[in-house]
Amino acid sequence: MADPLTPEISDRICKHMNEDHSDAVVLYAQTFGKTPQAEAATLQSIDNEGMNLSATVNGESVSLRIPFDHYLQDSEDAHYTLIDMLKQVK
Repeated sequence: MADPLTPEISDRICKHMNEDHSDAVVLYAQTFGKTPQAEAATLQSIDNEGMNLSATVNGESVSLRIPFDHYLQDSEDAHYTLIDMLKQVK
């Protein structure tokens, strides 16, 4: 079993996504956050039930909560779920 989704693991995932996959985070905000006008977004935290983003819309910061379609079991499940979500968009 992979690492449980502790606050430390959430921070690691967020740092990785924001630094290496910022375009994907914007797509999450636009599509799953139902905020197509989002110009930028950062992943703030991730837990077993969803993720919290901060999106920029018309120069304003907007908080978004995006629920997952299932309860995440661990960090590996989070990894594959984020990839699957991105595949749904493309």
